[in-house]
Amino acid sequence: MSRWEPGARERLVVAAVDLFTEQGYDATTVAQIAERAGVTKSTFFRHFPDKRELLVAGQETLSRLLTEGIAEAPGDASPLEAVAAGLERASTAMGPATRELAPRLKAAIAASAELQERDTLKTVSLAAAMTAALVVRGVPDPIAALAGELGVLAFKRGYAEWAEDDGGAEQALAGYVLAALDELRAASASLG
Repeated sequence: MSRWEPGARERLVVAAVDLFTEQGYDATTVAQIAERAGVTKSTFFRHFPDKRELLVAGQETLSRLLTEGIAEAPGDASPLEAVAAGLERASTAMGPATRELAPRLKAAIAASAELQERDTLKTVSLAAAMTAALVVRGVPDPIAALAGELGVLAFKRGYAEWAEDDGGAEQALAGYVLAALDELRAASASLG
């Protein structure tokens, strides 16, 4: 096993998701994940503190992209327009490899209460990142929190549709996420 092969982090994530799907989260060991990925256990631990953290691999990058997109939105953008800019920026970082992994990741999460908990914490963290970015723009807390939550909901809905759409393999994630945000915007307008 090579210690320094490129792409080790990505291979570890794919190996873990595959093993979680095949044999369950609890039955999967770090040693099995490392072996499947073609790396040593010490390489695993250089990338992740434990197997739970594999689910949130990339969360920091996703949060950073969301907040950068919000920060770089035009100064006169509404809170939801700023969220849309953040969603578009983050969505462009996800390509075919992410889409291919999505159904297996969904199955692994559905089969494990611990992974469901980690996924929920990831959602809360992303909403908090968007809310904080909006507050920095001068958006009042309640509005920023609502826009952040709508952004997360749009991302999750768009991501799920993108991952499940066999006919739209060439369409980018951003199209699905922004369409979901538009639907949620229209739905929230009808609440009043």
